[in-house]
Amino acid sequence: MTLLELKDISVHYGRIKAIHDISFSVEEGEIVTLIGANGAGKTTTMRTISGLLQPSSGSILFDGQDITKMKAHVRVVHGISQAPEGRGIFPGMTVLENLDMGTFGLKNKSGVAESYERVFSLFPRLDERKKQLGGTMSGGEQQMLAIGRALMSQPRVLLLDEPSMGLAPQFIRQIFKIITEINAQGTTVLLVEQNANQALARAHRAFVLETGAITRTGTGKELLADPAVKEAYLGVG
Repeated sequence: MTLLELKDISVHYGRIKAIHDISFSVEEGEIVTLIGANGAGKTTTMRTISGLLQPSSGSILFDGQDITKMKAHVRVVHGISQAPEGRGIFPGMTVLENLDMGTFGLKNKSGVAESYERVFSLFPRLDERKKQLGGTMSGGEQQMLAIGRALMSQPRVLLLDEPSMGLAPQFIRQIFKIITEINAQGTTVLLVEQNANQALARAHRAFVLETGAITRTGTGKELLADPAVKEAYLGVG
């Protein structure tokens, strides 16, 4: 079943057209990844889906409903949650306080305990550091906190924007393992990621975004084997 669909979406920054009439869909239960160079429009696409940016044309459907004009906080209630590029945690708040900020979108507040249980099961380190200030944690721990906060609202689709950026290799491996586990638990994932190798290895489907337009699409395995993708994004050739 198609859970998320973008139809002919364009986004402008003033007179500059950042996204050019892109269309793609995400099926329920998938991991879908967007790869591309810096400035290709990946983060703009994610911010448009989450409602932080408004498209200049086109439409966004979620579970068959047109959400193009829907406010960002309402989209969270409907089941779209994002861990943004740069993590965006509250550095002066504790781990628990940061996670609690993610619960406002829960329709049924009785699910808060269930959300905490899931997050602490995925990220035992957060459970160990409940009272620690977010700003005193390592980059990898802050990324765990950002993903955990996004999961607190029990989203149907989780938007992850550059989750491995700036992390040490051991944290990168751990984050991608957890992303796979989150998906296996039933959460659909849309992933923007600079580490194309890791992202494509886990993606059911993938899209290449270049200067605001989709230029290639296929399964993760197909794009991993694509000579042009290998040369441009995987450091091969």
